[in-house]
Amino acid sequence: MTIKYIFTCLLTVFFVNATFAAPDVNSILKNSDQARGGGLPGIVWDIALTSRDGIKVDEPQALVVKVADDSSVAEVLEPVRSKGSKILQVGRNMWLTRPGLSKPIPISPRQRMSGQASNGDIAATNYAADYEAQLNANETVEGEECYVLDLSSKHKRSTYDKIRYWISIKRGVGVKAEFKSVSGKLIKTANFTYHNIIEYEGKRIPFISKMIIHDALIDAETTMEFSTVRVKKVPASEFDLGQLQ
Repeated sequence: MTIKYIFTCLLTVFFVNATFAAPDVNSILKNSDQARGGGLPGIVWDIALTSRDGIKVDEPQALVVKVADDSSVAEVLEPVRSKGSKILQVGRNMWLTRPGLSKPIPISPRQRMSGQASNGDIAATNYAADYEAQLNANETVEGEECYVLDLSSKHKRSTYDKIRYWISIKRGVGVKAEFKSVSGKLIKTANFTYHNIIEYEGKRIPFISKMIIHDALIDAETTMEFSTVRVKKVPASEFDLGQLQ
């Protein structure tokens, strides 16, 4: 056996292993977070939120959301009776304030904000920091090849205990999700659309334009439409709990 033959065999093994190496699941998740506001130094967007329970349609809501790194603040613009209410998230902590309250109230990302939308759904997504991820076999969703990730919460401050998440291999964005309880029971499902584009670090990144959340047990759904997305510096004072009122 010659040295040249051994060298050739080693190169073959190297390239085969490199070709079939498993994708980096944490990088996949972190990249997908950017398309939903996570991991960006400063970004602002508007949300139009509508909910339906059976044939009953709730009053529409309008919010503006400001995000920087792991902090976000969402302010209600409409309806008028709720105008000025804010939800502040700093790290894994969240508070609510509204006109008339003497001080902010600690809340959970898991509490329902409106319809099927939880408080955590309207904030920036940071699944890479909040969940342990396991990569499963690929699946096709509406003709698009996707990675399938099973996410398990790292702490009780996450929005959901478990998530099955389909991420487009080609586009690197989450296209479908199943939200589950700690026992694995299906609670809600969601579908995502990305018709917005942002520019960050010289790259054009698709950004979420619509999220539709369906209740798994009853005929109820909530639609959030994201618009007027702009990358911009958000002052640190926006995330100061002392100035939240």
